[in-house]
Amino acid sequence: DQPQKFANVHRIFGASNVTKLLNDMHPHQREDAVNSLAYEAEMRLRDPVYGCVGVISLLQHQLRQLQMDLYCAKSELSRYQNLSITTNLSSLASESAATAYHHHHQNNTSGGGGFGRDHHYHYHHHQFFPQHQQQQVV
Repeated sequence: DQPQKFANVHRIFGASNVTKLLNDMHPHQREDAVNSLAYEAEMRLRDPVYGCVGVISLLQHQLRQLQMDLYCAKSELSRYQNLSITTNLSSLASESAATAYHHHHQNNTSGGGGFGRDHHYHYHHHQFFPQHQQQQVV
């Protein structure tokens, strides 16, 4: 495989150009340069018009699509979380109101100085009043 890569690099870029390019570099940069040239040569052979730029463009497009998908997923998750919070708050409010009503009703009907069990209650403007103590709400 290495001889083929070497042949591709020389065919695409020319042996003298590659030699000159590598000689002008610091020795520690040469390995990365050779790998880059080999990749670019292979991509140019696969796609003579766009080469590695076509691959980069495709990857950028995929990245943008994935970022959009992630944004949409986060938005949807946020909506569900907000719905859950709203539902939980609504449920808590309902439970609290039911508990308050039940507690109020028990306190006023369970003896101990309260009104008897047979006493009638009327709902008037969101407050409970014993029938004989009905108040005028203005």
